[in-house]
Amino acid sequence: MTVPSDPPLPNSKKTVQLGHGSGGILMHRLLEQLILPALDNEALRQGHDSAVLKLPGEPNARLAFTTDSYVVKPRFFPGGDIGTLAVNGTVNDLAMAGARPLWLSAGLILEEGLPMDELERVLASVKKAAAAAGVDVVTGDTKVVDRGHGDGLYINTSGIGIIEYDLAISPQSIQPGDVILLSGDIGSHGICILAEREKLDFETTIKSDTAALHRSVLAMIEAGLPLHCLRDLTRGGLASALKELTLASKLSAEIRECDIPVELQVKGACELLGLDPLYVANEGRMIVILPKDAVKPALEILSKFPDTAHSRAIGAIGAGNSGQVALKSTLGTLRVVEMLPGEQLPRIC
Repeated sequence: MTVPSDPPLPNSKKTVQLGHGSGGILMHRLLEQLILPALDNEALRQGHDSAVLKLPGEPNARLAFTTDSYVVKPRFFPGGDIGTLAVNGTVNDLAMAGARPLWLSAGLILEEGLPMDELERVLASVKKAAAAAGVDVVTGDTKVVDRGHGDGLYINTSGIGIIEYDLAISPQSIQPGDVILLSGDIGSHGICILAEREKLDFETTIKSDTAALHRSVLAMIEAGLPLHCLRDLTRGGLASALKELTLASKLSAEIRECDIPVELQVKGACELLGLDPLYVANEGRMIVILPKDAVKPALEILSKFPDTAHSRAIGAIGAGNSGQVALKSTLGTLRVVEMLPGEQLPRIC
């Protein structure tokens, strides 16, 4: 059985000239110059993975609200699939605001002809990932588009979480002297997707790092650690995340190449393909920015969770030089890290 088609919808008269590889500087400019000004409000100005919202009449109650769309190709890959990404990615966006994830929505865009067994497989992954993260999918929507207009399956997920502690976790809370922690090795997800897409044959299978990170985040918050900012390292990888945060905070950052872990297989694939692992996407990694005196207890807590067990300090925040990110190489030289004009690997989440 396959998905039947709906009657065609009229085409919009407006088009946006963006290619599949739109990302990096182009995406940043699209957001800053078009989307955000058009929809401007206080919540959007936070520049965070989730909007932090106060409940009317409840001055001490705050919710986090986020939404994301998943268009990964291929839909199935070692370590997960589009359903796993949709749940974990939305849970992580809530966690990056310090929220306890509670509820998700799921919007499915199905292309006519999608095999029903593939849809069943994805829905089973959504259910399994949601159960593992302790969240419920409580509402959703399904639409069918004409054959050739949807690439099989897209998923949009939104999430709501509750913020239970009085912390302002945001780019604006970053301070000079703060230390940058990285929760694990980088680049596995992006290289996994590329290997599956291009049928690349490596000695061992590279698996996606997709994981829900909220439990390690909540453990640090419950321990009373003064977290200043959190960011998961999805599209654009570690380099783009740091660039965005330094621009938003009007500060700078310096990171050490020798302290940034990259699995040998991933490093070899990047060298072979001419990719920089700093820009390769991750789906289960984050950076934690916090004061120096909180580093040791933070690392002790992170070490207790499988997906953050190999966390380490990789650099620090500096004053001045707004938006500048520098990488100290293993030879001791400094290299300025910029945003890429486009994404190295499109359609990775």
